[in-house]
Amino acid sequence: MFFVDPPEKRLHTREESGIRLDAQGRWWHDGELVEHPHIIEAFNRGISPDENGRFRLRLGNDWCYVDVEDAAYRVLAIDLASDDRLSIRLSDRTAEILDPATLSLDADGAFSCAVKHGQAKAKFSREAHFALGSHLEEQEGRLSLRVGAKSYPIPLIAK
Repeated sequence: MFFVDPPEKRLHTREESGIRLDAQGRWWHDGELVEHPHIIEAFNRGISPDENGRFRLRLGNDWCYVDVEDAAYRVLAIDLASDDRLSIRLSDRTAEILDPATLSLDADGAFSCAVKHGQAKAKFSREAHFALGSHLEEQEGRLSLRVGAKSYPIPLIAK
């Protein structure tokens, strides 16, 4: 009879939580995809940038650092806040005024912007892309965001 040693248990700490947010906005724990919608919602609402550029996941009084591959937030919706400002609703269920100067388009055609006082990146969901489309225009072969009377060129970010 052969005995197999049980796999070594991973020690989770605040520094090494085993929790990761991938480039597609999916949560993982120890290599396993997190699929429960309530856990995903709790993780989305609990993530925040710290003063050193790392991301914390806070659940009640507990917290840990998490690895973020690309954007920590998703833009879920866009609303006209005033004649010259757009409001964005984020995956953590907060809203912010979009800073048009931070809007960019990557080589894959995905829009992103800076959020949380410039401390984090947010990628636009498919629905937010469509909503943003009504505010886009082409000028001299370049894409621009038009909000009210102002127009903001959108830089293309190469990968």
